[in-house]
Amino acid sequence: IQTSYSLNLIRGRLKMRSQFWRKVVVQVLASRSVVLISTGGIILSTYIYFNPQTRDYRWSKLSGMSLAPYVQAASKKTRIESLDPDSPAFLSTLATRERRFVQFSSVDYNGQLYMTPRDFLDSVTGREPRHRYGRRLITDDDVTHLLNCTPKLHQGSKNFFRDLNDAGLISYTEYLFFLSILTKPRSGFQIAFNMFDTDANANVSKDEFLVLERIFSSAYQDRAPSASISESALGRTNTMDTTLLVHLFGKMGKSELTYDQFCKFMEDLQLEVLELEFYEFSRGMNIITEEGFAKILLRYTHLRPNEYDDFLERLAKREKYDMGITFTDFKEFFQFLNNLDDFAIAMRMYTLADKAISKSEFVRAVKICTGAVLAPHVVDTVFALFDVDGDGALSYKEFIAIMRDRLHRGVKSSMKAEGWEAFKHCLKQEMRSVL
Repeated sequence: IQTSYSLNLIRGRLKMRSQFWRKVVVQVLASRSVVLISTGGIILSTYIYFNPQTRDYRWSKLSGMSLAPYVQAASKKTRIESLDPDSPAFLSTLATRERRFVQFSSVDYNGQLYMTPRDFLDSVTGREPRHRYGRRLITDDDVTHLLNCTPKLHQGSKNFFRDLNDAGLISYTEYLFFLSILTKPRSGFQIAFNMFDTDANANVSKDEFLVLERIFSSAYQDRAPSASISESALGRTNTMDTTLLVHLFGKMGKSELTYDQFCKFMEDLQLEVLELEFYEFSRGMNIITEEGFAKILLRYTHLRPNEYDDFLERLAKREKYDMGITFTDFKEFFQFLNNLDDFAIAMRMYTLADKAISKSEFVRAVKICTGAVLAPHVVDTVFALFDVDGDGALSYKEFIAIMRDRLHRGVKSSMKAEGWEAFKHCLKQEMRSVL
């Protein structure tokens, strides 16, 4: 009996211990499961966040407590097109001129961005756009009203853009076209017109203009359009009438453009922008100072702040008397800049060894390229700026490099930087503009 009692006692204790260890094992397994599940959740969350295909989940607060995904981008193109056009993420995907168009455009029509005539003038004469609270959203009726404000072709003048102010629409393609006009020499007008006149009847129709305008302006882009950039936002797919089309071809689009009319429009645009820059520094006078002229020459260049100051200090030391520069002399010099490529070729053929050039050689080369004789005082001012060692000779390589920046108004870029390189470039440019 005692032996049976002892065996039952042992069995009971073994059973209790078995149940105890079973609970321990269950608790351990449960704990490990929690750890594994938590770890898996962390790994999965990290993968979702950092994986390029899935990281563009956007999260929104619901009732201030929970988080829920509400957008999942299917591709890079979709992601970029869903961004705000003014967001740094969107702007970083754009080339220089694309970015500038987006920054200065103040009108939104059905998702397409447009500049007003005032926006365009701001973009070619200023560093930053005017402060605004969002873009002006316009309707079909607004478009009709704006186009009705467009003057007829025979009413065009050198005040065309200034008179229209905000009562007009300029597409991205037209923006590129206008930029190309600003750098065209007078000798290039006929070539440009002949390109538009595809049927060689000495007149350009609206259809001819639209086809060649896209080709003409695409050659002026920084690069081929990226597939990741919103076609609709930049208006590359635009088919509606704009201020330019109504002005050149009438409301019905049936008018045709002659060479003289085309030439006058291009000359008026160049003259209007030059007047705007000149009178910004003339302060109501008929002349600008030599320092003002120098600042206009250097304002769109990529000089470091200390280099910029060196130019102005050199001018101040060498120009003892302020004679001033008239608008006529100012205009002739900038018409010469539009012939800069011809000037560079002429100087290479003349110097053969890229030597520094004297004032007389400079004046002669300018006359060969443009047919005009620059005012002696303008030449003296240019040499005071660019003759670094004071020997009376100009390093034409440095002169041409800086003047090309000026000619393209700081918006010419051969390659679009991306990622970290784009950030560094942007930071440098912003630092320069602040300093």
